Amino acid sequence: MRLPIIAIATGDPAGIGPEIALKAAIEARVTAACRPLLVGDAVAVALHARAARLSPQLRVIANMSEADWSNGAVNLLAAGDGANAPVKFGSVDAAYGRASLASARCAIHAALKGEVDAVVAAPQTERSIALAGIAFDGYPSFVARETGTPANDVYLMICFDETRIVHATLHVGVREALALITREHVERVIRVTDTALKKLGIAKPRIFVSGLNPHAGEEGMFGREEIEIIAPAIQQSRANGIDALGPFGADTLFRRQDCDAFIVMLHDQGHIAAKLLAFNRTAGLSIGSPILFSSVAHGSAHDIAGQGVADPGAMIEAVARLARVNTQGKDRG
Repeated sequence: MRLPIIAIATGDPAGIGPEIALKAAIEARVTAACRPLLVGDAVAVALHARAARLSPQLRVIANMSEADWSNGAVNLLAAGDGANAPVKFGSVDAAYGRASLASARCAIHAALKGEVDAVVAAPQTERSIALAGIAFDGYPSFVARETGTPANDVYLMICFDETRIVHATLHVGVREALALITREHVERVIRVTDTALKKLGIAKPRIFVSGLNPHAGEEGMFGREEIEIIAPAIQQSRANGIDALGPFGADTLFRRQDCDAFIVMLHDQGHIAAKLLAFNRTAGLSIGSPILFSSVAHGSAHDIAGQGVADPGAMIEAVARLARVNTQGKDRG
């Protein structure tokens, strides 16, 4: 059976992205499960390799027809913003913002063309992207734009171990998030979550949905969004054949068993739990687009960039997870 090709976009060249991408690409667990393909700037990757005292054989390619995994080389699909700016570890710069998105864009387009089976992206730095004048509020909306998917149809699913947490809203202020939480929006995120879980090989997904307010509103004592928005959306989803339950209080949601995915209304309802329980094992999966796209849930760690000490655990988990999904799909098909 052909091993899937997983593209690894190298992220912010001034952060730990290229280092953890390279460490993942040479990890035995990864190479046994897939054919990893780095996507990014070769000079930046080589710089990080030297800083981490790694000496991989890099095979820099301009297009996928040149890729060759037969001799143990690390294939790197060249992608950059054309500026060729020198990398200064730990710095914020517009060039690094453009470079991080250029690597992700190249990998996404390779997936759209069927040249790779899935994409995993190393962390970017939003301040550098903002300096470049690029509108960006996270990878899910970026994936939506690059794949031609409506922005409201792509959501973040955080994955660690057997836990999956989907966010109805993400990188927006709380006031804006509240405005986004409508019955139609909650129905849509439940539907997209159900579809994504089935693509991940779960035939009959069970989904638990959180409330918005403390104690899920306590029957209207602390707010009526659960009564007027979230519960009706769950009821409609159940009428459409989706096994969704709730709303449950977000403070006790994750103690519940026998669940394939949790849906939360706000960024912190999911991220705090994930980062407390599995800080170095957490990856994000953008669901709802035509491609499989994942990213690590931690940042670019400018404080340790270039020191060779970055932990690639979350990156390895993300690549291995997508490799399993593709292998299972081929086994079923």
